Amino acid sequence: MKIAIFGGSFDPIHLGHIEVVKKALNELDIDKLIIMPNYLNPLKHSFSAPPKLRLKWLREVFKNMPNVEVSDFEINQNRPVYTIETVKKFKPDYFIIGSDNLKTLDKWKSIDTLKNMVEFVVATRGEIDENLLQKHNIKKIIKVDVPISSTEIRNCNFKYLPKEIEKEIKEFYGQNCKNKRIA
Repeated sequence: MKIAIFGGSFDPIHLGHIEVVKKALNELDIDKLIIMPNYLNPLKHSFSAPPKLRLKWLREVFKNMPNVEVSDFEINQNRPVYTIETVKKFKPDYFIIGSDNLKTLDKWKSIDTLKNMVEFVVATRGEIDENLLQKHNIKKIIKVDVPISSTEIRNCNFKYLPKEIEKEIKEFYGQNCKNKRIA
């Protein structure tokens, strides 16, 4: 069975993430796609939405999508989990990351070992640094044309939200929008 893991914070999930999943299922030779929300990215110091809430949102959005599984593995560790741990446990063929992660890939724990264990696939949003693709020997790219990031949503740009959880996301992140214009 061929497996891909799509890892990230998903803080919050948006339509760009959903597009990555749909395209990965169509463009990669895989039988299953595992969405792996992290407890806390090892390169970050905090999260906005608690891990269990992000997990709940992901499960709601992907509950009717065949060949997609939302895993609680990293969240259940109750600590930052390095990708190498997840890859050793699940043994995927591919590991999908957002293009924003290319800049910090050198900082990932055991990155050289990781590159020998999985093929990285980069999901793009806009332009991508070709030099970084070459440097990390990345050959597979998933092009996504949804111009939003989780950071923008946390900053009260409430576009491109999944309908199933749109209200919850607006309520959760909207608490910080009192002095900002809500879209």
